[in-house]
This record gives sequence, structure tokens and C-alpha cells, in this order.
Amino acid sequence: MEGRAVTDETLREECGVFGIVCGGDTAIDPAYAAYNALFALQHRGQESAGIAVRKKGNLQVRKQDGLVPEVFSRGALDQLMGAQAAIGHVRYAADDAGMGVIQPLLVHHTSGPMAICYNGRLANSHHLRMETETRGGIFQTNSDCEVISHILVREHLRTNTLEDAILNAMHYMIGAYSLLVLSGKKLIAARDPNGYRPLAIGKIGDSYAFASESCAFDALGGRLIRDVAPGEVVVVQDGILTSHYCGIHARTALCVFELIYFARSDSVLDGAAVDLARRQAGACLASLNKAEADIVIGVPDSGLAAAMGFAEASGIPYAMGLVKNRYIPRTFIQPEQHTREKAVHIKLNAMSAVVKGKRVIMVDDSIVRGTTCGRIVSLLREAGATEVHMKVSSPPFLNPCYFGTAIPDRSQLVACGKSTEEICREIGADSLQYLAVEDLKTVASNLRIGHCDACFTGDYAVPVPKED
Repeated sequence: MEGRAVTDETLREECGVFGIVCGGDTAIDPAYAAYNALFALQHRGQESAGIAVRKKGNLQVRKQDGLVPEVFSRGALDQLMGAQAAIGHVRYAADDAGMGVIQPLLVHHTSGPMAICYNGRLANSHHLRMETETRGGIFQTNSDCEVISHILVREHLRTNTLEDAILNAMHYMIGAYSLLVLSGKKLIAARDPNGYRPLAIGKIGDSYAFASESCAFDALGGRLIRDVAPGEVVVVQDGILTSHYCGIHARTALCVFELIYFARSDSVLDGAAVDLARRQAGACLASLNKAEADIVIGVPDSGLAAAMGFAEASGIPYAMGLVKNRYIPRTFIQPEQHTREKAVHIKLNAMSAVVKGKRVIMVDDSIVRGTTCGRIVSLLREAGATEVHMKVSSPPFLNPCYFGTAIPDRSQLVACGKSTEEICREIGADSLQYLAVEDLKTVASNLRIGHCDACFTGDYAVPVPKED
């Protein structure tokens, strides 16, 4: 988006979606399936959660701020029971707050109600919003989901089916959207032509399901069938799955940061096992390592696999040098800087028995502002580490993301305008090494589609807005 969406210092959302249609296996209740799946996807969004269900053609929604178990008590779930289908969403902070931006969004129109949730961000949202407003459309929030709802309703008035409306809408929407739409008769999944955000198809017993990550299917005892292809619209109606394509030929570009950081390590995205990709990143770092060290440690959780890969490739022993408090949300995506700094103090603790008197190689997934990793370096020194050499399993962040990854304004990115040596001094490490941009090809080598690395290289797969 233009203007505020580019320059605002608040962070952008990275969300998770899940949907299920009840099949012949009546033991599966869609509401409870969605609840458990959102638990598995909680790492993708900790600001709010919501579930929409279909009961005999009618739609019902429950959503509010908070973690999944905070939003859905046993009583709240019981009220959603008996449904034939459900979609759910977990969310990080967007441009504004309030119930209006929490998904799923329930929309009533002439063709009947529909509930919508998605993961991603539209690069041309500002243009689409202005275009809709000039036609008389009214918006209640700054949410892209509301923009999508207006386009779908408009296109549904021109077409016979909801899936045709979505196929039409895909010709207008530029950017990232892994989209789920629940109507009185259908559950529809759609993925943007570039495939920026992951979206998979699974089977839970006899029930078809969709999820941002395959780990959601595992949590329900199900299995991954395949991924929704970029530009594909998948419809489930009366237990039958059909597929349609928008016909837009685009460069495929799954966000490579999904492999580096966002996705759970036990997930498989577009054919790539996340854990293996992170180990490969660590091995690439080790191939160019110049630091002598006694142990390799990883920053939990997304830095652990990369640290193991580094240790395996370098021959330096791997050790657990940091312990994580599992009940603290990810500091990278906390809404305010002072909140992030407080969380770091109680999120991690260095194990003195492991690092004392040792030269330590510390592997983490990224450096964004530099404050968090600087604090971790200090923790290790306070615990007795004689040297701390930092290895980062991604290149330096240099550019904004327009497709849903929570990257701050350039002024807050420590790598902008500073050399590696300057960043190393700022975080207090003895040495600093980033993953080389060319090694991203190795990290993403098992993907069935292409990848986007624009936050590192500035090479965007679609036209992006100009900054003010």
C-alpha cells in the first residue's frame, strides 16, 4: 500500500488460516477441528483468533483479541458445535485495532452470507480501496480483508458462482493472499498467482481441510495431500473437491522467510521440509566460517535447526546454550519496542554450565533492529562465554515487504546504512556473519515453486507502491 502502510512504524501481520468441511466421518466436529488446528498455527498469530462455522446454511462467527485458548472457552466452542464446515484464523497486529479487523469477516450480500479469512497483504490495497469508495463502497476498517470482501461481492453480482467471482477478483488483486471463503454451500480456498504465502490441502478422515501449514493436519491426525497451486481456486461442495485456475501467468514467489523463520519446523511447504531448509542454511554458513569456537548454540526456536546444520557441517559440537520460556510470544513481532525489550529479558536464559569459559557460535534466524540479538549476546557474556560469534541464517534485511512479513520501516532496520562490522560492534559480538544471498537458492532448493527474497535483494515479483 502507499503512504501510511509503507512508512508506518507499526508492524505488519503474518497470519494463519485453517478450513475444514465435514465428510462422512461424523467423529470430527469442524469447530473443534478448527480450534485444535489454530493451536498448531498459534505461532503465526498471537494477537487475535476467530472461527466461523456453517450450520445448515447459516454462518456463525466467534472472534476476539487473545490467544486461541483465551478466545475459545469450552462453552464458546460448544455453541459452535454441530456445524458442517468451519474456517479459522490467527492474526498479528495490522494497521488498526478492534473487532472489525479480526478475522474471519462475516459479510451479508444478495447472494447470501459468506465468511472470509486470509493470510497475506495486498500491494495494491490502497488503489482498490479508493476505486471501491468512488463507486459508493463504505469501509469500517483499514483491513485488506474488507477490501477483498468488497471485490468478491462486486464480482459475485456479475457471475453465477462464488468461485467464478474469486477467479475474476484475482485479476484485480495484486499481492499475497492465501484465502478461505465459507458460504452457505461451499468452502473455497484460493492462492494468489505468485504463491507468496503457503496454503495446503489435507485430509482428516473423510474430511477435506486447508491450512497455512501442514503441521495443522498432523495435529488432527490427518495427512497432507498437496499444496494449493499459485493461481488455483479449490472448491469443496457436497464432499467433492474441484479445482479451477485463474489463468494468470506469474512468477511464483513463496516468501523465503517462511522457510527461515515463520513456519513451524515440522511443516512441509510446497515440497520443502522446513527443518531441512534451516539445516541447509546452517551448513551454508559453516562453509564460510572463519571463527574458531568450542560450541555451537541456536536461538530458540527457528535458530535451532540452523545451528544443528552449522555444527554438523563444521564439526564443532552442538549444545543447548539458551533456554526459552515457552509462554512468551515472539519478540520480533511485538507491537511496541519497549514491549519487545521487556519480553527478551524473560523469554531467554543462558545456561552458564554450558557456555562458561567457552568460545560460542550463536546461530539465529535474522537480525531486524539489532536490539534483541544484542541482549542475547549480553546474556551469554554474563553467563561466562569468553567469545560470542554470531551467525545469521538469512541475509541482511534491506527492503520493506508488501506481502505480509512483519518487517519495519527502513529507518528501523539495523542493516540499512551500516556495514557488517558496524552492526557487529552495535550488538557486542566478536564477529558477525550473514547468510549470503546466493545461498538462499540452496535453502529453497526443495521448493516446487520459486521464492521471493525481495526483503533482502529488492527484487519484487510484482510492481510495488512507491514510498512517500
